[in-house]
Amino acid sequence: MRTLSILGSTGSIGEQTLDILEHSTGEFEIFGLGAYNSIDKLCEQAAKFHPKIVAIGNEKLETELRDRLDASIEVRSGASGLVSLAHEANIVMNAIVGFEGLKVTLATLTAKNTLLLANKESLVAGGELVRKIIDQKGSLIVPVDSEHSAIHQCLRSGTKSEVKKLILTGSGGPFRGKSIDELRYVTVEEALNHPTWKMGPKITVDSSTLMNKGLEVIEAKMLFDVDYDLIDVVIHAQSKVHSIVEFVDGSQIAQLSNPDMRLPIGYALNYPDRCNFAYGVLDYGSKLTLTFEPPDIRIFKCLDLSYEAARKGGSFPAALNAANEVAVESFLDHKIDWLSIATVIESVLENHDEVGLASFDDVINVDEAARSSARRIIDSM
Repeated sequence: MRTLSILGSTGSIGEQTLDILEHSTGEFEIFGLGAYNSIDKLCEQAAKFHPKIVAIGNEKLETELRDRLDASIEVRSGASGLVSLAHEANIVMNAIVGFEGLKVTLATLTAKNTLLLANKESLVAGGELVRKIIDQKGSLIVPVDSEHSAIHQCLRSGTKSEVKKLILTGSGGPFRGKSIDELRYVTVEEALNHPTWKMGPKITVDSSTLMNKGLEVIEAKMLFDVDYDLIDVVIHAQSKVHSIVEFVDGSQIAQLSNPDMRLPIGYALNYPDRCNFAYGVLDYGSKLTLTFEPPDIRIFKCLDLSYEAARKGGSFPAALNAANEVAVESFLDHKIDWLSIATVIESVLENHDEVGLASFDDVINVDEAARSSARRIIDSM
């Protein structure tokens, strides 16, 4: 039996992972569950799934959590408590949102445990460190993002030398086809109204700006070791084709399904086998229309900024990620408008000086400096 820790268990990916495990035939032992603040939901999950260890990132909640759980469940807290779950299980689902997920990614790979990665910021901010550990340890990452899961599945159709191009698809978010004038006064509620996917607020806003596609381009580079010039983005409003691999002979292999994150989660959990339960099955007995169009980078500038940071490399992707997190948080707090998200990121990148990333502390320093720069820019608006 394989042991599994789920970090970010109270979020969307974490909850859907547990939903899949409810239907499994006992091949997984839930070793640990971890969240930062959501103590009520974490307690409900612990009572239902009986993990050996529960970790809460907010140390102030440790005593309350301990009092509410069965005495047989060990309680840990703080960043170290969350990271410890990555050391001690065979398989780790990293569903933590944002930069904090990098610590879990590095800990999992260093321990040579299998990493199921739903935290794209790990590979954006710390991709070079992650690649070094993989090269040294031979650790395994199975992506959970629907696009990278699709690429992962399609690549099983050929060898690396046969790959010509990776094509990441995106729905275009709630503002596809809108003009600059139409986007000047969009609300937070409108940005969070995604047409096809139900996700957390941060990633939903990233989808509305196409920053999520930009981050996914960097992630694809780190996961699959291909040049940025070989990674394209295409808008596919129906969200049925989750990504495509083009091979040197012109053949294109795509992964299709209805939008249901349980499919890529189940694929990652069971890799190299497949999940025994079907999710997101398309019905070809009814009318099905698939459309594709190029992204409008004049309006959705975050995608172009991501390619720019990616090609510069080094510390620029980490600065991009930090600036975006601060800008999105400020937008959600009604401090800046939607169009200003890209403006803040662009300004941070223009002011950023390249720094070598030899250690986790180097990444932390770049992240903190870029966040400070973003906050100063926002305060001056």
